[in-house]
Amino acid sequence: MSLRKLLVLVAVVAAVALYFALDLGRWFSLDALKSQQAAIEAYRQANPWLAAAIFFALYVAVTALSLPGAAIMTLAGGAVFGLLWGMVLVSFASSLGATLAFLASRFLLRDWVTQRFGQRLQAIDAGIRREGGFYLFTLRLVPVFPFFMINLLMGLTPMRAATFYWVSQLGMLAGTLVYVNAGTQLAGISSLRGILSPGLIASFALLGIFPLIAKKIVDGIKARQVYARWTRPARFDRNIIVIGGGSAGLVTAYIAAAVKAKVTLIERHKLGGDCLNTGCVPSKALIRSAKFLSHTRRAAEFGVRSASADFSFAEVMERVQRVIRQVEPHDSVERYTGLGVEVIEGNAKIVSPWEVDITRNDGATQRMSTRSIVIAAGARPFVPPIPGIDEVGYLTSDTVWNLRELPRRIVVLGGGPIGCELTQAFARFGTGLGNTVTQVEMAPRLMIREDPEVSELVVRRFRDEGITVLLNHKAKAFVIENGEKILITEHEGRDLRIPFDAVLVAVGRVANLKGYGLEEVGVSATRTVDTNDFLQTSYPNIYAAGDVAGPYQFTHTAAHQAWYAAVNALFDPFKKFKADYSVIPWATFVEPEVARVGLNETDAKEKGIAYEVSRYDIDDLDRAIADSEAHGFVKVLTVPGKDRILGVTIVGEHAGDLIAEYVLAMKHGIGLNKILGTIHIYPTMAEANKYVAGVWKKAHAPHQLLEWVARFHAWRRGT
Repeated sequence: MSLRKLLVLVAVVAAVALYFALDLGRWFSLDALKSQQAAIEAYRQANPWLAAAIFFALYVAVTALSLPGAAIMTLAGGAVFGLLWGMVLVSFASSLGATLAFLASRFLLRDWVTQRFGQRLQAIDAGIRREGGFYLFTLRLVPVFPFFMINLLMGLTPMRAATFYWVSQLGMLAGTLVYVNAGTQLAGISSLRGILSPGLIASFALLGIFPLIAKKIVDGIKARQVYARWTRPARFDRNIIVIGGGSAGLVTAYIAAAVKAKVTLIERHKLGGDCLNTGCVPSKALIRSAKFLSHTRRAAEFGVRSASADFSFAEVMERVQRVIRQVEPHDSVERYTGLGVEVIEGNAKIVSPWEVDITRNDGATQRMSTRSIVIAAGARPFVPPIPGIDEVGYLTSDTVWNLRELPRRIVVLGGGPIGCELTQAFARFGTGLGNTVTQVEMAPRLMIREDPEVSELVVRRFRDEGITVLLNHKAKAFVIENGEKILITEHEGRDLRIPFDAVLVAVGRVANLKGYGLEEVGVSATRTVDTNDFLQTSYPNIYAAGDVAGPYQFTHTAAHQAWYAAVNALFDPFKKFKADYSVIPWATFVEPEVARVGLNETDAKEKGIAYEVSRYDIDDLDRAIADSEAHGFVKVLTVPGKDRILGVTIVGEHAGDLIAEYVLAMKHGIGLNKILGTIHIYPTMAEANKYVAGVWKKAHAPHQLLEWVARFHAWRRGT
């Protein structure tokens, strides 16, 4: 704690302690006010301005220090200064004192609360930034809520002090008026309870609810304004039309059909989207073949004198296609038709908030009306506008699957998950054949979203496998010289020329925002389709989910969002749910495999969240040793002094599987103590999860208690 904070804290504590030590509270009672009313009135008549100043300062101090007595002082304001001047003095003094309490709470506690609960406060902070003034106003209207608690709690939020002041000034007027007016009739008051009768409390409660009702009405009016230029159909052909047949679209359609809604799913290419056809499924099939080849080269590690594999890259790529075909039935037209979904293969175009024009692949057209639309149009690889890139030709994660001959020299642009996975896979096919793979990344390290030690482990493995990893290298241009393709990169002010035969561009993905009517209808979109917490777009009946909506571009998050989009689209305005992103896991399937959920150290430091680290190195794990995969670690971030999990990073064999235990734990509030107390099969990689919990337990062992236990055992031995 800084010296300034310490001084302020000491001053506040001293003032409060003095208040109670001197029993000053006895002067802030109804009986004391009545007994002193005549003397106070006489002093006010003799010194009107000084009396007002003293009253004002005293009221500010009581409110700022959150001391009991504000209600009595409000009565005193009416009794001594009358209704008009009592209102003026109390209104401004109470608002000023409340703001001082607000600022003191922020100064003393905001940083500490943010460090301990920063991640959980994000949603609250976002709501306060968006509509904090409105909610403060409703709270101020209802005097049942302790105002001093409102002052202190609001100080922990990002609300601007000016907003807090003027909203408090307005919101407290009604309650202030009741108490000041009661003070003008002080002789008739026998207790504070009599001021707020049940009927008056009920009236205030209704007054507090009124802004909420008004907000709903305003939202309804705004929604009507959004639809003003459109004619709403009298009836609808469908409950939902889903545009896009990837993960988000398929799950949305599945849920709608499961609850007996009439749903149409429109896909212009292939059901299954990127994940099945060009992403998750083919890449993992390729990685599996590449991993097998890497094991033959590690034969000696397994006690095998030598091993080799004769393979054709074309046959490997054909296997990838076979895997896709095996998985295809899970996402097929036949399956979803059987589930009750109408599947149309063709192009969709939104022509109004309730109508979609469909052009089938056979050329037939139709217009279909619907109560709701879910946009699940996905994303595509981003190709940066590097000079010469079109001339040399390039591959992306969409087109690389057409290869049947392994390029002799391949350059991979990008050090994210896709770039890293494909870099290592291609390198493993080319090792020993004279083929080379060069990975170019403009950032200072690979996998920039992970902790530096994770990046270092991956880079070390890549370089050990013969991959040339170039960090801090910016791609400037592609040229063709004497028939040879060359990439020119810039590194520390100098140019480096890299000859190649094929370049794979893997620098990220961009949402598909064109070609299906967003601009024509006016659905708001920036880098993705703009949505609110309920996944609604600028038209409340049009939703977006998956890569086209963000903020995560994972198949599993697309499916997760789809539930919210489907349920909200079907049951709003009766019930709707905010999309929950509190526990989002992901994995990068390189070796060593990297998986993560929640915060890592980099995130925690950037957000100012306090944490403790418990780490278990997998090179100590029996199963990892037996499998010759004794590398990597499990790192768990917890709340300081507690076993509540903030985030987990796992690096090593089957990390993507091991992380599931922590996803469950974080989702349901299970701490490391319970993981430690859970039986894990021996020998398995999953024991690493239990052992890291043991690391945490050892660090938090009750040393004083153990000393006493040692003495107890010594006593029992008679020593």
